[in-house]
Amino acid sequence: MAKRQARVHGLFVIDKPSGITSHDVVDAIRRRIHERQVGHAGTLDPLATGVLVVVVGAATRLAEFMVGHPKTYRFTVRLGVQTDTDDATGQVVEERPVPSLSPEAIVRVLTTFEGTQEQIPPRYAAIRHQGKRLYEWAREGVTVDPPPRTVTIYRLTLLKWEPPELHLEVTCSAGTYVRALARDLAQALGTVGHVTALRRMASGPFRVEDAVPLTELLKASDWRRYLHPPDAGLVDIKIVDLTPEHAQAMLHGRLLHGLPPGDDDQAWARAYLHGHFIGMIQWDAQQHAWRPRKVFPALITQAITRAMSQP
Repeated sequence: MAKRQARVHGLFVIDKPSGITSHDVVDAIRRRIHERQVGHAGTLDPLATGVLVVVVGAATRLAEFMVGHPKTYRFTVRLGVQTDTDDATGQVVEERPVPSLSPEAIVRVLTTFEGTQEQIPPRYAAIRHQGKRLYEWAREGVTVDPPPRTVTIYRLTLLKWEPPELHLEVTCSAGTYVRALARDLAQALGTVGHVTALRRMASGPFRVEDAVPLTELLKASDWRRYLHPPDAGLVDIKIVDLTPEHAQAMLHGRLLHGLPPGDDDQAWARAYLHGHFIGMIQWDAQQHAWRPRKVFPALITQAITRAMSQP
């Protein structure tokens, strides 16, 4: 009988190439590591490159804690030309002259975009409206006015002005559409524009300098050396250390008493046993105890085994 392959749990920080979807990356990694449970923590447009966090095994249940991380992008806006997708993959729908702009004037406009604001998503976007994605409506020729989304631009910096191209860097909240930002910025500068290049430099704690190119991962015989632990993307969440008795209670879904309390009701925490991550727990102020919410029996077993093997 063939030996069953051990499950893979963790995440890869991928430097995504341009021209493929985030789903294409997930499929390629699924085939390479022979693990069916693979997903990602925040999509990138096909045009975009850079940091794509791919979650595997137990880490797929932790993606919800990572998709909300702030993101940093470098991008190029071609002023004077607007496309239907707001990027270089679309069809040109309008052209306008580009006014004479000084770097100082551009910076003054950029500062008006910093802060919390309402942003209207691009017509070609993956968010759903009445059961279908926006890009599906757009391809059918149906005009949809999606509701605005609240986003935050923490920092928007001019890197270079090479008329008619703006080279920019932005740090923004999750859910921000850089294509929409480029569209609105061009309008504020008195013209139209679209994104011609987009690179995600960071997603939460993950930086592009630490990412592995997809082709390198797929070719590597020792691909596990690129695998980060499942909790690598949870650095901003409180840690609670459990005893073996607590771990057993967690396995059976029982309340965990006698531990340091949570900061607020329904606050999340990372649970550890012998220094190893084993799941997520949530504070129940009424019961004055932690509730197991995401329990990973395989990780608990691994933690116990490692502890027993230590001298």
